[in-house]
Amino acid sequence: MAVFQDVTFEARVKPSPVELSAFYARQQHSPTQSAEKLGRMLENTFCVVTARRGGELIGFARGLTDGLWGRLAECKLDPAYQGPACVTRKQGRIEHDAYGIAREMAFRVLHSLRDYGVEKIDAIAYGTEVDFCEELGFKKTRGVEVMELDPTRIATAVQAGSSATA
Repeated sequence: MAVFQDVTFEARVKPSPVELSAFYARQQHSPTQSAEKLGRMLENTFCVVTARRGGELIGFARGLTDGLWGRLAECKLDPAYQGPACVTRKQGRIEHDAYGIAREMAFRVLHSLRDYGVEKIDAIAYGTEVDFCEELGFKKTRGVEVMELDPTRIATAVQAGSSATA
């Protein structure tokens, strides 16, 4: 596996919300347009690892924990640094990791969570990210379904649930 010799990894300095927003925009990924929310996300993230080449942010990984469980919450890499097998080039999702950049970022997050003492680490993977997570050692969990709730619909969901039990 070839490695870019001039890629630097940093785990102690978080990118600014503006820099992270620009990185997301280049990956056609926009979890939010709010710099305030990105700032809050960064503040509440246990561990951040960045990959830079020539000072430019080319990769971003982060881990969350409550002290007991941890999560590899995100691992994004500019598709230009994933190698020729990267096909869809959407949202910085890891489709290929020819140079080991994403693997290095992810392992730094995982080691940080392990060293903190978490007892379980999980990840949510989309499409080709499943292969990447399996290469890191993650296993699919039988019987578990990932679920989500739009926070603007909480009142509606609570009402629907209470009328179903009445």
